Amino acid sequence: MSSLLALTLAATLAAAPPPVLTLEDALSRARKENLDLKAAQARLEQADTASRKAWAGYLPTITASGAIIRNSDAAIIPPGPIAPVPITIQPLVQRQAQIELRQAIIAPQLWAGISAAYKSERVAALNVEQARREILFGVAQAYYGAAAQGKAVNVQERLVELNAARAKDTRVRFEAGTVTRVAQLRAEQDLSRAEQDLIRAQNAYASARLVLATLLAFDDADFDVAPPPEPEVPVKTDPDQLYQRSLEQRADVAASRETVELARTNKLGAWLAYLPTVGVNGAYRIANSGGFTGQSDTWLITFAASWTLWDGGLREANLTEASARIAESLANQRKAELTAREDVKRSQLDLASALANRLKAEQTVELARESQRLTDVSFKAGVATYLEVADANTALTSAEIGLVNERLQSSLAALRLLRSVGAFEARALDSDLKDPDAVPPHLQPLPGQTMPQQLEQPAQPQPEQPAQQPAPQP
Repeated sequence: MSSLLALTLAATLAAAPPPVLTLEDALSRARKENLDLKAAQARLEQADTASRKAWAGYLPTITASGAIIRNSDAAIIPPGPIAPVPITIQPLVQRQAQIELRQAIIAPQLWAGISAAYKSERVAALNVEQARREILFGVAQAYYGAAAQGKAVNVQERLVELNAARAKDTRVRFEAGTVTRVAQLRAEQDLSRAEQDLIRAQNAYASARLVLATLLAFDDADFDVAPPPEPEVPVKTDPDQLYQRSLEQRADVAASRETVELARTNKLGAWLAYLPTVGVNGAYRIANSGGFTGQSDTWLITFAASWTLWDGGLREANLTEASARIAESLANQRKAELTAREDVKRSQLDLASALANRLKAEQTVELARESQRLTDVSFKAGVATYLEVADANTALTSAEIGLVNERLQSSLAALRLLRSVGAFEARALDSDLKDPDAVPPHLQPLPGQTMPQQLEQPAQPQPEQPAQQPAPQP
């Protein structure tokens, strides 16, 4: 297996290095190419037509019509006492055209409908904004996961290099007769196990990049992921301040408030249905017969009023339904506020736990490194055994991988706290949420911060090379 791995590594080194994707690049591409985001934007454009449809019922309506009629008989009054010339009442072939204008003057129910249409567009914009934030958070989450898998691959590669060097040294010592066959077999087993772990880590890294490529609408996942920054947020911020911030900045909470106003406006429209409506119609007609007037063209203007006195109880049913919808929207608003408070407090607890676990993982790595160093010194002094040295290296590798995972969890916990407060990829709710080109800052300051943390790519630290493990002694 080691020869196969060597060929694979050689082929990889010979090929051109893949492009490196940064977190900034991933978020920028997601805003433009993410398919879920495009679908949400299309839904917003559909909802944006509600006000125009509502206005269409109130603005003037102009229609034109024309007809050619072949009658079975013509009706003509001959000259006589009525008129000195023949009067055509109905020609044999009748041609006529008409243009008509209709305009509502007083339409209270339409006024409420127009106001409700604007509120429904606002609700749709807030819902799409919330979906946009969730989509971009998913992209960031996938990016951090892929970066963590990449670091795990680096740890496994160092372990393979270490075990390969140890296996080579053991083989030389066995041929020289200074170690036993059992020691050589143990070294080969350790190398084989490390190579298997490396393949699993590489496959996990490739799988994570495939998920990220799907979110970014890439045709393939032929790219590497740069180390992302670790977002820093104040851990001991007052939960009440964060909760108040979430009520102001979260799009889902704002949408629940707008839904309540929409339900109240709809109920107002149900009340306005009791009022009369007034409209005006105007028409201009032209035909090939003048009739009794002798004029081939005529016009008329009609003012009409309508007042529904009884509609079988429909308006009362609409009022009952509107009241129930208000109660439903109020319950949903309260639920959204409680959910926001729960998200904020749970995210704070998760962040505190993640930071504590990361600190313990860092301490474990330091202890494992010191243990590996002392074991190596003891082995060279003839005090420690080969198994102790192997166990020390395995413990160091496990600690490094554990630190990678804990750093990932702490970064995700910080991002979740920012999302719960409404400070991650959040556009101002009083801005034009229908503009797809508006780019907000990635992170916004929380209470206790003066400037938002910028997502700049940190310099990638050089991995520490562990001391080479000596060959086992008989």
